[in-house]
Formats: sequence, structure tokens, C-alpha cells
Amino acid sequence: MNRILLKEKPFTKEWFKTYALLVGGAFVLALGYSCFMAPYKIVPGGIYGITIVLQHMWGFPIGLSALCFNLPLSLLGMRVLGSGFGVKTFVCFILVAVFSDTLPRLLLTLMGEPIPTDPMAVLDPFKLGDEVLLACVFGGAVMGTGVGMILKSRASSGGTDVLSNILHKWTNRPLGQLQMIVDSCIVIFGFLMFQDWKVPMYSWLSIFLMGKMIDVILQGFSSEKSFFIVSEKVEEIRGFILNQMHRGGSIVPIEGMYHRDRREMIMTMVNQREMAALQQGIYKIDPNAFVTIIDAKEILGKGFKKLSED
Repeated sequence: MNRILLKEKPFTKEWFKTYALLVGGAFVLALGYSCFMAPYKIVPGGIYGITIVLQHMWGFPIGLSALCFNLPLSLLGMRVLGSGFGVKTFVCFILVAVFSDTLPRLLLTLMGEPIPTDPMAVLDPFKLGDEVLLACVFGGAVMGTGVGMILKSRASSGGTDVLSNILHKWTNRPLGQLQMIVDSCIVIFGFLMFQDWKVPMYSWLSIFLMGKMIDVILQGFSSEKSFFIVSEKVEEIRGFILNQMHRGGSIVPIEGMYHRDRREMIMTMVNQREMAALQQGIYKIDPNAFVTIIDAKEILGKGFKKLSED
């Protein structure tokens, strides 16, 4: 079953859709690295955080340098973790490397700007000058969008994701914690090399924004709410939800903790526009009802978003 869900047959509609998402994500991620992070010495963790330092200190191209790190690291990952990475991960980090080294030159050419011949010069197509915070905010959002697209294609951009997985297998420490430690070490490395306190501050901000944007891309801008309603008037509230709200739900048997008395709890989902109407309806029926409302990250199925592999 997992094979059916995770692998597409070559040259099918789903295969083209997946690789279009992968190529688009690699392009957007490279744009963030090369045009927003690199020119302003922002070190957003990961392999590209290291290569941004190398570019400023010794003039190494960030894409080619990242490729030199990613290839052996991914081969090590395949050896330690198995061949689960697949072809898409290799395709992804190669594309990101190529786009990272060509996009700034392409943008400068399209803008009619001269391309510096000095190998130590860091290309800056957008010329934001001292607006480093602007570069940090937009860079984090752009990179998060790229990574989200790559993850939706069920691939990985390689780099420290692989290293974190290897360390997770060797140490059994939580994967998220290891990822944070690895990225923080790279940010501190950038601070030590640049000797500038603003580097880690902007870098951690961009990492935070990138993480938030990844969540948005993967989960969407959710406006759905889940209601859990405990009331003495379950039937009246049930009728209101079915007949007035035109929504469904579930009735779950529960047991009170204090007296261990048995009751029923209504569980239903509504969108944000319907939330106030449902609250008002519950209050009119039973002002003493106990209601818990939580954000639903994503609701798939009848009446909401269409259920699909996406």
C-alpha cells in the first residue's frame, strides 16, 4: 500500500505533477538562498548556511559548494539509512545547486546590470542595501515556500536533513531536536566567521519564518474549527447542527471524571464563518453547555476539502 502512495509510475499525470512541484520548489528555494540570504550574510542553517559563509570568506560558489557537501552526505545517508531517499532527493539538491549559481546572474542580465568579474563579489540582484531585515523576512518566506513544495512532492533537499536522520539513528535523540542543534551550530559558525552579532539574530529569524511558511504550504491557511460539546440537551443541539447549520458530526459516549456519570459528547466541524452561529445556537439551547473549540489543521472529506493524495 505504501508503494502505491509514495511512488508514481513514470510519465503519468501524477509523475509530471510531482516533478513539476519538485522543480518549482527547487527553483524557489534557490531563489531564497542566492538572492535573499547570501548577499546579506544571513546563515539560515543547513548546508547552504555553510556555503554562504564559504562564499563570503573565500569566494566559493554556493551551489557548487553545496553539491560537494550534499553528494557524499547523501551517499552516507543511503548507506546508514537505506535507499529510502530515492531519485527525487538527488534530483532536488542538484537542481537547487544549479539554480543557486545561475539565478543571480540571470536576474542581473535581465535587469541590464553588469556582472562583476571579481570571484569574491557576491551577486545581489535585488539590491536591498541596508534593508537586511527585509531580506531576512522575504528570504525566510521564499525558502519556506520552496521547502514546502519539495516536501509536498515527497522529496527532500538533502543537506542537514540527512545528517539529522543519521544522528537520530545513531543516538535515538528526537529528530526535531537534532535538526535544531545542527542548524544552530551552523548559525554559530557563521557568527564566528563574520564576527557580527546581527548574523545569528537575522539567521534564527529567517529559520523561524521558514518553518512557519513550510507549515502554511503543507497544511494551508486553515480556518476550520472542531467543536466538542458536552450538554444535557444533546438532542436539541444535534437537531440545530443538522437542520440549521446543515453539518454532520459524531456523538461520542463519555464518562465524567468526578462522579463517573455517563453522558454523550457531540463532535462536529465547521468553517470560521459558521463558528459564531454555532456558538450562539449552543448558548440559546443550553447556556451551561461545556464547549471546547480547537483549530483543525486540515479537514478532508464531504463538506470540506476534497479527499486526495495531496
